[in-house]
Amino acid sequence: MNHQTKEFVGAWMQAIGTIMSAIGNTPTIKKTEISSMNLDLWGNVLQGTGNALIADSEEGVSLDKIGNKVQTVGNMVIVLAFLTPISEQVKTELNIKGNMIQAVGGSLSFADALNEEITVVTLYDIYGNLLQIIGNSMQSIGGRKSLKENDGETINTIGSWVQAIGSVLTLMSTIKAAENNQAVVN
Repeated sequence: MNHQTKEFVGAWMQAIGTIMSAIGNTPTIKKTEISSMNLDLWGNVLQGTGNALIADSEEGVSLDKIGNKVQTVGNMVIVLAFLTPISEQVKTELNIKGNMIQAVGGSLSFADALNEEITVVTLYDIYGNLLQIIGNSMQSIGGRKSLKENDGETINTIGSWVQAIGSVLTLMSTIKAAENNQAVVN
């Protein structure tokens, strides 16, 4: 698979994964507890795989490449929380840490995007990364509130959707970049 294809497939996987996870974290959508958990689990698996593909698509070392690798680690921490037989409190703590790790990774990608020439493509990337950072941070705050006051569900849900919107903007950046590259080739 060439680099552009890896990036394209990775961006789609990341966007689909964040949307699946957001649906799983939305209490007003009718679903069973098991289907909710499965949506969130597989959403994080897709996000992590997508971030890994995006990182692998980049040649050399960059903040964006490192950021995507860090985001993959954050997703894998959340997946670990789902798959390990541990208490609910420890699962929540791992989710908080996984989301914060993702926010750190997104911050590295955001910083890298700020160093690029400002174009429509980079604006989608900048705002997409910023929204993902905000969304992951909100999810961490929601997790903390759930541990202390048992009322962080709304913040977590909103954070999930903010992250999903950010990943869709990042996908749009990838699509626009591919269109620009195709126009140059033709």
